[in-house]
Amino acid sequence: MGGTEHLTVRREGATLVLTLNRPDARNALSLPMLVGLYDGWIEADEDDTIRSIVLTGAGAAFCAGMDLKALAGDGMQGEHHRDRLKADPDLHWKAMLRHHRPRKPVIAAVEGHCVAGGTEILQGTDIRVAGESATFGLFEVRRGLFPIGGSTVRLQRQIPRTHALEMLLTGRPYSAREAADIGLIGHVVPDGTALAEALRIADRINACGPLAVEAVKASVYETAEMTETDGLAAELARGWPVFDTADAREGARAFAEKRPPVYKRA
Repeated sequence: MGGTEHLTVRREGATLVLTLNRPDARNALSLPMLVGLYDGWIEADEDDTIRSIVLTGAGAAFCAGMDLKALAGDGMQGEHHRDRLKADPDLHWKAMLRHHRPRKPVIAAVEGHCVAGGTEILQGTDIRVAGESATFGLFEVRRGLFPIGGSTVRLQRQIPRTHALEMLLTGRPYSAREAADIGLIGHVVPDGTALAEALRIADRINACGPLAVEAVKASVYETAEMTETDGLAAELARGWPVFDTADAREGARAFAEKRPPVYKRA
């Protein structure tokens, strides 16, 4: 497993847990964090023993967005990672899930601030859990900036446009309850329990057929902007081969025998 000074990686069974680890700066994005995130997504894609990913933050915040001190000219930490960015100028967008979608489900576990770039990364995750004191928002316009991590495109596809535009144009903070009410997050839990709840959801996913899970996720995203006719055709092409797998046969046998299935991705 990889990781950097600002991104820790650990395994919880079949779940890869990526932790934004810069608590003294409310986990503001840094070059080491972006490199670690990108490596984590790739590790999950390439390791078939990983069936889900949980993304969370260390300390009292999820992510407060870009390091504005660095943007103002005070220098970005982790210059020793600069060669990675030179080798792949798109690395930071892949790390932020703007130009990369992991094959495995990604569950966000949010405590505290999840604002600006934090809310932008959140939109690249699949399932979202937040502590009741969590705060969300896209503050860029208040700083004279543009939320270029994908929010002007993605947010209106994930929540009603009127709410998306209010969040984008006012730059105001949203409570966890407000975020749930408009559909930005799916679960609000007591403070300090978001990670535990995310891991419980991950365990439920991990108990399912991995080939089926990956195919379902892929189908949802690739058909999102299709017509119903095209989407149904794409769904059939994606889903029908799953029935001709050892995993599908194991699922049927386990159901008939009233036992938990043992899936082997075949």
